[in-house]
Amino acid sequence: MTSAPQNPVDVPPFQLQRLIPDVIEPYTFESLAGKVQLRCAQALGSEIYAGCSNGELLRFALQADDPNKLESYTLLSRQVVPGEKPIDEIVLVPSLSRALVLSDHQIHFYTIPSLDPYPIKPIRNAVTFAVDDIHLKRSFPTLSAQGLPMPSEPVDFCVVKRNGIAMFTMKDRVVYTKEIPMQQGGITLAKRTGRTLCIADKTHYSMLDLEALSVFQVLPVSQAFEPTPFVVKPSITVISQNEFLILSWTGASTLGLFITGDGDPVRGTLEWPSHPEAICLDYPYITSLLPNNTIEIHSVDTQAIVQVVGAPGPSSSSLPSSPNKPDSHRRSSSISSKGGGVDLLKRLTLISSVSGYLVPSTQRSDKMRTMPVKLLRT
Repeated sequence: MTSAPQNPVDVPPFQLQRLIPDVIEPYTFESLAGKVQLRCAQALGSEIYAGCSNGELLRFALQADDPNKLESYTLLSRQVVPGEKPIDEIVLVPSLSRALVLSDHQIHFYTIPSLDPYPIKPIRNAVTFAVDDIHLKRSFPTLSAQGLPMPSEPVDFCVVKRNGIAMFTMKDRVVYTKEIPMQQGGITLAKRTGRTLCIADKTHYSMLDLEALSVFQVLPVSQAFEPTPFVVKPSITVISQNEFLILSWTGASTLGLFITGDGDPVRGTLEWPSHPEAICLDYPYITSLLPNNTIEIHSVDTQAIVQVVGAPGPSSSSLPSSPNKPDSHRRSSSISSKGGGVDLLKRLTLISSVSGYLVPSTQRSDKMRTMPVKLLRT
């Protein structure tokens, strides 16, 4: 197993910075179902979208309300999904200005950044879903020489149901293309890149070729012979157009294997002393959240640990956790905390923002000071 560098803050690729102190406002902290909690989030540009346990979908935007103060994310709008059920996942599709929201086994469609409901019927009976990672990385629609939006390409996604996988393509409307029956069922997680869908049930990872309609197992989720005192959750991360990172618990540690859509191993192997709570990619780094609340950052290319962010102390500051660097990463992983309060003692998960988001910074504030200028009359 790789070891942490002697001084991991020498060249830290990441810094930890609070973006929103209170996601859950005090007057919405309690609901009929009990305490309202932050369930998921996503970010794009100057917008952050958060999903709550009471079915609220919140939109925050980076604004400068006071020229003498640092910009901050402010709540601009909110929507409530039909049924007011907990929101499980938010996926942003920049090229179509669309957000896909999973709640109560239904996928709802919204327009971003406004969060207005998009006039498409929700897709029902969804366990989970996977948008083609290649299509997710497309940017916002560009403008023609006449200033008109250029036509957008359709976006493909798969919806995992109880006994099969439904295929859809989305543009102005959502078109159902076909369904692939799955004999084993029980799929809980899926990630797609191109023609390959990497899926996981409670026991194994499998690769599904969406064109050849062939499927094969590649690795058990847990290789331990003895029962574990915790639930070993499967984890799949898309690395490139034909590469995934999957995790497997051995009984003593967790291995991270880079594999292709054909099931062939590539690169080296990552290792953690415990099973990570969450994994996300910000190439060339893999960021992992461990059960003890620490965050480890590995290099994808060398598999070495390049930074360790310790567990938060009794009180959390809004200042970055490590020194600022010029041209520091903007497309970094965001960290969600339970309940949305100011206390980060419990880090809930890591979320990868595929297209990046903006972070308030004071690095160049001294260059933006008001300066007196003499006017010459001619």
